[in-house]
Amino acid sequence: MTDVTEASHEAPKMLIADDDPAIQRVLAERCMKMGFKVETANNGMRLLVKARQFQPDILIVDANMPVLDGLTVCTRLLDPGSKAVDVILITGYPTQDIAERCESLGLFFGPKGPDFWKNLRAALTEIFPKMADKINEVAAVSATVEIPLHPRVLVVDDDPNLVKFLSSRLGKYGLDTLHASDAVHGLRLALKQQPVAIVSNYKIADGNAFYLLHRLRSTPETGNVPVFVLSEQKIDGLTVQTLKREICGRPGAAQVLKKSFDSNELFEALQNYCSFVTGPATQSDGLAAQGASEKISAGASSLTRDNMASD
Repeated sequence: MTDVTEASHEAPKMLIADDDPAIQRVLAERCMKMGFKVETANNGMRLLVKARQFQPDILIVDANMPVLDGLTVCTRLLDPGSKAVDVILITGYPTQDIAERCESLGLFFGPKGPDFWKNLRAALTEIFPKMADKINEVAAVSATVEIPLHPRVLVVDDDPNLVKFLSSRLGKYGLDTLHASDAVHGLRLALKQQPVAIVSNYKIADGNAFYLLHRLRSTPETGNVPVFVLSEQKIDGLTVQTLKREICGRPGAAQVLKKSFDSNELFEALQNYCSFVTGPATQSDGLAAQGASEKISAGASSLTRDNMASD
């Protein structure tokens, strides 16, 4: 349990790591209202760097992230001989294996889904009992706010066959698909749902990839979401450079690819921004992990702050 002393009057520092920008934003906003000082990271490597720099009192870490997964990062930061920092591991794929690994490391466990806020509130009030009133108040108001189980990829294309193909392939890797057939609808969905990545055809109704990129980059909520542009015809080098060029200091297209039903190149690029999970958890796995999470929530984390600085 973390002791926030009366004398310090300092807000406890929280580091939230999740590759889903929608979850990252919702958690950051509500945890700040609870009284935490919050920083965020969107993959395991950035989590490691920020953990060393920020020296958090508590980590909320997604189990599945690109580059390094959450459990691997937690293991790398483990040092039983140093001062502890509490960890809440969250996941949209709650399996018995993850639950057992959390228990072995002494982590709090919070599966995403309908009980997410209840589990998070229970963990936070146990770790920070002096903040219980404010945590309970904000968590109660947040109970109706949806926490998506899986990262979502927005596909902007009017070709139903390609959309069906990509949706099927993405689903096998544990990702959900949003679909828009034109630029205007695509922009609205991106703003509302905040997908982890966008795959857009170069030529789309109500605009093109240039139009969509400029509109996305003009809005803070979608300013950094990676955009992958597909084209049936070969695009000349100058156009590719222009698509990839920064827009108002924000990134242009992450990659420009030939439109094809061979998705290997696209999926390899996507894995740099969102985690792929093969063999998503079955319903029975989820129920088993939910039960394990109730048992796990009584234990504090053994991850350490000193090792963050030296690793």
